[in-house]
Amino acid sequence: MEYSVRYTPFFMLACVLIVSLVVGLMSRRQDKGGYGLQVRSIGHANIGAAIASNWMSAASFLGIAGVFFLNGYFAFAYILGWTGGYVLLLVLMGSQIRRFGKYTAPDFVGARYDSSVARVISAVIAIIISLIYCVAQYKGIGLVFAWMFGIEYTQALIFGILVTLAYLIIAGALKAARNPQMHYLVLILSFVIPLMMIAKKLGYNWLLPQFSYGNALRDLPEQVSSAYLFPWTFGSPYEWIALCFTLMVGTAGLPHVLSRFYTVPNTRDARWGVVWGIFFIGLLYWSAPAFGAFARNWMERSGVAFDPVEAQAIADIIVIKTAEWVGVNELLVSVLAVGGILAAISTITGLLVTAAGAVSYDIYYRLINPNANERHLLLVAKGATLILALIVLVIAVNPPGLIAQITAVAFALAGNTLFPVFLLGIWWDRANKYGAIAGMLVGITITFAPILFGHIFPLLRTVLPPTSSALIGAPLVILTMIIVSRLTPPPPEHLRRFLVEKVHSP
Repeated sequence: MEYSVRYTPFFMLACVLIVSLVVGLMSRRQDKGGYGLQVRSIGHANIGAAIASNWMSAASFLGIAGVFFLNGYFAFAYILGWTGGYVLLLVLMGSQIRRFGKYTAPDFVGARYDSSVARVISAVIAIIISLIYCVAQYKGIGLVFAWMFGIEYTQALIFGILVTLAYLIIAGALKAARNPQMHYLVLILSFVIPLMMIAKKLGYNWLLPQFSYGNALRDLPEQVSSAYLFPWTFGSPYEWIALCFTLMVGTAGLPHVLSRFYTVPNTRDARWGVVWGIFFIGLLYWSAPAFGAFARNWMERSGVAFDPVEAQAIADIIVIKTAEWVGVNELLVSVLAVGGILAAISTITGLLVTAAGAVSYDIYYRLINPNANERHLLLVAKGATLILALIVLVIAVNPPGLIAQITAVAFALAGNTLFPVFLLGIWWDRANKYGAIAGMLVGITITFAPILFGHIFPLLRTVLPPTSSALIGAPLVILTMIIVSRLTPPPPEHLRRFLVEKVHSP
């Protein structure tokens, strides 16, 4: 990338963050449940926008277009997997989770399986998921700030994280509520409007640029388009199916997504919130492939070519570079950059709150100091937030892959652990704490074995790709839970009655 200083996006970012604080101060609410989560009715569309805002991370805003730019057809596994996961939530879990009445994933696991050990393991898993997910967000922030100020990635990463932490500290000190509906509106407009201008500059239908995706691909030279469009150029059918399945079940087990269902007033709101969430998220995923196609189209028109290393390096900010390449107005390019940073900051907020809550409540309060008061727990949560942020910073200095790929590892862990525990916990009253503990431990092993030992046993990475291990892992964990639960005493009778009378009641 060429390095030059761009002040416009930084000033725009400062303005948007200030507006977010003002809106947050105006929309503060005192009716809060556990972990500071608000429990109130805000309408089905608003719930859907809040779900979409939680979901629209740097992986969605920046990473998806980058994967399409590199891998063409293969990248559809990300879109089908991530949107399909919400269908699983709608069908299998949304209303049942709300009826159960707990605020977080560890809360659910602890109550459903009547086990502090299972609760702590699920809390540790939630923390690890948040850390991995945050690495991807940090990378997005570092890349955009590097583009913004023309500095090296590591310097930009540190500066970007300082800005993020400063915003989180100020928002926390002012007790400004996060306004997810406003965040979604800002993010989707900052994504779609520049795309419209890119399509116009390239001579395609700009009112609905998503429909220009196919035309842009057809205009590519046959040699390029055949490789880009052929299903298995960049991966085998097994890898595609495994990735798609992993992202589906991972979505249904992701802690900061599940928390949105705990905090709606009733099950009807939970169901319709998911429906609207799928629609709002679909607007983004409908648009992301067009960025990758337009980038390829411009390269062919301009005679520009990147070697694989250069293409990999630029892929995660291809949405910004495409707007620059085609000559979109500087303000709209800045809007894209600000949207990418806001998506990352918004997601980091939810992830760090989830992880810090697990540390302070599920680990510190439950295991170390059960007499701690609310003020003490808040201090522990703040300290945990800072420590976790620094841990992620160290990892993000040398990120292990593309933004979407890093995020997919977090989904693999969620799909191999929390998804089976939730699925059987809701739908099979015989599932017990021994099965849940054994299942989660097996899931952790399956997720990290190919990452830690794949260089020693290459076949392990072939069978269990780090981003796609849940195709085999989730069924194995479910089978483990069933076998162990059958071989050990059943759960207490009151839990089984509660599932029948409350969770599955119409």
